[in-house]
Amino acid sequence: MHYESDAQPRLSDSIVVRLVVAALAGLAVGLEREWSGHATGPSPRFGGLRTFFLLGTLGGVAGWLAQSENVGALAVGVGLLLAGAALVVSAYILTARAGGSAVEATTEVAALAVLALGAVAAFGYVVVASGAAAVMVLALSEKKRLRAAVARIGEAELRAALQFAVLALVVLPLLPDETYGPLGGLRPRALWIGVLVFSGLNFVGYLARKAVGPARGYGVTGVLGGLVSSTAVTFQFARMSRSDAALGTGLAIGVIGACTVLLPRVMLVSAVLNHRIAIALLLFLLPALIVGAAITAPALWRQKDAGKAKRDEEIASPLRLWSAIRMALAFQVSLMAIAFVRDTLGARGVIASAALLGLTDMDALTLSMNRLGASLDLVQLAARAIAVGVLSNSVLKLGLIIGLGAGAFRRLAASGLAALAVVGAVSLWLFW
Repeated sequence: MHYESDAQPRLSDSIVVRLVVAALAGLAVGLEREWSGHATGPSPRFGGLRTFFLLGTLGGVAGWLAQSENVGALAVGVGLLLAGAALVVSAYILTARAGGSAVEATTEVAALAVLALGAVAAFGYVVVASGAAAVMVLALSEKKRLRAAVARIGEAELRAALQFAVLALVVLPLLPDETYGPLGGLRPRALWIGVLVFSGLNFVGYLARKAVGPARGYGVTGVLGGLVSSTAVTFQFARMSRSDAALGTGLAIGVIGACTVLLPRVMLVSAVLNHRIAIALLLFLLPALIVGAAITAPALWRQKDAGKAKRDEEIASPLRLWSAIRMALAFQVSLMAIAFVRDTLGARGVIASAALLGLTDMDALTLSMNRLGASLDLVQLAARAIAVGVLSNSVLKLGLIIGLGAGAFRRLAASGLAALAVVGAVSLWLFW
């Protein structure tokens, strides 16, 4: 009723595009099968370039017919899909019998996937179909690299990855996102996110240690962790320095790197929210960024394991989940203690509030000050407040290093962070 006149050409054009995408998806997979040699040789597998091209087209036509309100066309579409699938399954059975045992079914499964993607494209999801086809071709062509990667995965890494997936994808959504209690309250979901951050740092550190060595591995982990939370990295690494003194230098480099990464992170967020504040922040944060980069980059390049660290095989779980839970709880207690001090003393002015908020949450401070700086006459005040928050955050982390750290970690990390804090304080004094 509604497919008359000018509506019909647009519908036909759309169908043509969908069928072309379906056919090209099959063509791409068939090209990879031909190139990899699975369609030729003494033991050729099911289908090559032309077969996969036709399977993609078949899936597209079947999907197009299956959308029809006409019962006959719908039955033909479903029948074509079933016939294509039956052909692929039959080819696998014949090949397995000829080989005397079950054989690899990658080519046949790829053929079934091409049929399905053709139908998906016919239903209008051309971006999904083309993207899935591209990923499938990549996975098929990277067979050797994927197998080599799997061979390097140990039982501990696999178990830890599965556990982390359950913690993040199953447990986290079940926790309430509400606040309970005084002093800023306890938010179960936020607290569990802290557990994920700490356990994630443990896991990344474990993998980095295996890839580049214990000392340098934790340096890289710290730099990456600074993109999420430099305070969490400092808290975590300070605690770890007590249990494994041989890693002190690497952990210290990681902390300095994380605190250095905080500076461009703050400027980048400000550039997105309010470019005027980002420009004003350059004078306050750029000198400390240069000093931090000058310390971290050469140290990471030259760092070698100075001593024998604990063997990774001795670690029960790369996630160190119970340790992460204890650290998250301790971190929550410290946040509530800071909130108590803030509520008791009060916030006298923007700068004082920024100094207190910088102790707990630099992201919240950056967001609030960028909102404050929406007015042109408050841009400089907002930039100063963020710089003061960064300085107070450095003081907090310096306290964590001295209070929780040990050995070479405490000495090196405290020296590096003190240098950043001094440069930041001088920049504030010079450009205030």
